[in-house]
Amino acid sequence: MRALMVQGAGSNVGKSLLVAGLCRAAKLRGLKVAPFKPQNMSNNAAVTPDGGEIGRAQALQALACGLEPQTDMNPILLKPETETGSQVIVQGRRLTTVRARDYAALKPQLMTPVLESFNRLKCGVDLVIVEGAGSPAEVNLRAGDIANMGFARAANVPVVLVGDIDRGGVIAQIIGTQAVLDPADAAMIEGFVINKFRGDPRLFDGGYALIAARTKWRGFGVLPFFPAAARLPAEDALDLPRGGGTGAYRVASLQLSRIANFDDLDPLAQEPGVNLSMVRSGEAIPGDTDLVILPGSKSTRGDLDFLRAQGWDIDLAAHVRRGGYVLGICGGYQMLGRKIRDPDGLEGPAGETPGLDLLEVDTVMTADKRLTRTEATHAATGAPIRGYEIHIGKTTGEARRRPFANVAGEAEGAVSAAGRVMGSYLHAMFSGDAFRRAFLKQLGATPSTTSYAAGIEETLDTLATHLEAHLDVDGLLAVAR
Repeated sequence: MRALMVQGAGSNVGKSLLVAGLCRAAKLRGLKVAPFKPQNMSNNAAVTPDGGEIGRAQALQALACGLEPQTDMNPILLKPETETGSQVIVQGRRLTTVRARDYAALKPQLMTPVLESFNRLKCGVDLVIVEGAGSPAEVNLRAGDIANMGFARAANVPVVLVGDIDRGGVIAQIIGTQAVLDPADAAMIEGFVINKFRGDPRLFDGGYALIAARTKWRGFGVLPFFPAAARLPAEDALDLPRGGGTGAYRVASLQLSRIANFDDLDPLAQEPGVNLSMVRSGEAIPGDTDLVILPGSKSTRGDLDFLRAQGWDIDLAAHVRRGGYVLGICGGYQMLGRKIRDPDGLEGPAGETPGLDLLEVDTVMTADKRLTRTEATHAATGAPIRGYEIHIGKTTGEARRRPFANVAGEAEGAVSAAGRVMGSYLHAMFSGDAFRRAFLKQLGATPSTTSYAAGIEETLDTLATHLEAHLDVDGLLAVAR
C-alpha cells in the first residue's frame, strides 16, 4: 500500500476536487484506490451503508474510486452548531459537542482513532489519497494536529502542497507556507501544484519557476480552472451558487445560517426546466417563485430565529396565500410545524420555539440520532425514492395522516390539507431521476430526461482527463509511499 497526501496553502484551494480527480485517474489506471481525510469540518454529511456519517467530499471521492463510502474514510467530522461550538463525530458516531476553545484539549485523544481508521483502510487497497484540512501554514494549531502535518508525520505520508492562483497571491501562499513550517514538517512536502488558473498558463512560467527555485520543491503542474466542478456536489456552504438553470419553473431555497446537506438541491439546479435561486440573508423571497425549499439545518431552532430575522416567515405566508408550494427537508420540515421543543438543550439552550404553523405537526428533539439509508415511495405519485435520514427529533401531528412518502408501510413526512405545503426527513430525494421527474411534473414543471448519476460519473471522468492533460500525474503517483 502506498499513500499520498494533498494539503492546501489555504482553505478552499480545491483540495477536495483534486483528490477526487486523482482518485478517478488512479482507478482508470487499474489501481484499487481509496480516499481518506483525517479531520473534516462540514455540515454537509453523507450516510454510510452501516449507518455512520462522513463528510460529503469523502463520499464523492469514494464514488470516484468506485467504492461505497465508509466511516474510516473520514474518522473525525466536526459539525458546527454555533459560532463557537461543534458536534464531534468519531468514526461515524457522535462523541460529544465542544466549544472551539476546548477542542484543542480533545485533539490529542483523536489521533488514535485517526490512525486506526487509516490502517484499516489501507489494508484493502493499492493506494490511499489523503486530503488535509485548512492549511499547514496555520502553525498556531500545530500542537496536537491530526489534520495536516501531525497526521503526515505520524503516518509517514508524503505531501503535495496546492495553491489557489484564482484568489491571487499564490507565490506568497506557497513560499510563505514553507517559511512558517517547522523544518521537519517542511521536509514532508515533495512538491506543489498551482490550481484554478484562468487564461494561458504559460503566462505564469516565471512565477512557477520562482516558486520552484525558492522552495526547492518539485512542481507538478498548473491546473486550469475546471468549470464543470459546478456539476459535482459541493461540501462548503461558501460554494453555494446564486442559482442554476434558466427554466420557467422557479424554485427558491433559503440559505439558512446553519444550512446542512444542501447538496439535496444539486439535481434541481441541473434541471434545464428549473430556475433555482438561493435566497440569502437580507434578500426577500421572489414573488414569482413557484416552489420554496426549506433545507436541512444543524440548528433548527436557531435557524428559525434567523429565518424570522430576515422576514422570510412573512414571505412564506404570502407565498402560500398566493397558491405557491413549500417543501421542508429535515430541519426545514421541523420548522414548518407548530412548535419545536428541545427540553434537554440538545441544539442549544433548552426551551421551545414556535414554528411557522404551515403544517399541523410538532417536533420534540431527542438524544437518539437517526442515521440510515432509506427506500420509500412517494405518496402522491407512487414514484420510488432512495435517500437517507440524518436527524434528531421526533415529529408527530395530524398532518402525518397525509404522508409525503411511505417507508415499509409506515408514513413518512407530512402534507397540508391543501397539498401545497410538504415536509420530509428524506435527504437526496431529487438524486433519483424517476422521483425528480414525477415530483416536478406533479407541481406543474417540465422535467428533463437527464440522468443525474450518469452526469456525475461523466464529470468525474472528465476531471481525471483534465488532470492527466495538465499535471504530471505519473510523477504525483510515483511520490506516494
